[in-house]
Amino acid sequence: MKKINLRTIRLAASALILTGVIGSPIVASAAANTASTTINASVGASISVTTTATVSLSLTPTAGGVVSSASDTVTVNTNNATGYMLTLADGDANVNLSSGGNLIGAHSGTQASPTALGANTWGYAVANVGGFDSSYSAETNNTSSASKWAGMPVVGAPNQLKSTSNIATNDTTIVWYGVRANSAQPNGTYSDTVTYTATTN
Repeated sequence: MKKINLRTIRLAASALILTGVIGSPIVASAAANTASTTINASVGASISVTTTATVSLSLTPTAGGVVSSASDTVTVNTNNATGYMLTLADGDANVNLSSGGNLIGAHSGTQASPTALGANTWGYAVANVGGFDSSYSAETNNTSSASKWAGMPVVGAPNQLKSTSNIATNDTTIVWYGVRANSAQPNGTYSDTVTYTATTN
């Protein structure tokens, strides 16, 4: 029986390793894949409107009548990319200035066709809007006023004062108010409330 020479086998194996016949260990390659997520941040439209809050007019009537006027500053802020619309109307269906049972009636002129105030009436104006011109300024007991005014519309039927097409930061609109009174008008503090509405376009 032929003997197996273990020394010879060990030497042959060592030679194979040294000469590279027995190669490096096999390494498996890594697998990969990707996924994406979209982030959506929904920014809603916001709008705010502020006013001077109170417009005070002082009149000392004469037989022929005097006009006093003063302005209100309406300020709107909105992030709406297509802007906003501003409207004006009386706070209710009663468009008179009232003092107890005494009234100063709404003027008959309109925004499209404003006219000089009639005796013992009041109205509003916005320069260069509708039929209003650009000549408005504060008046006090002016006996020869030529300024033109519109009567206040009732609640539910507002007049548009402005429309914009971009975001607005402290965007202002000057609204004038005027009263004509003669000596037939009883003394007193006459009041009414108007409402501005700013709506995103």
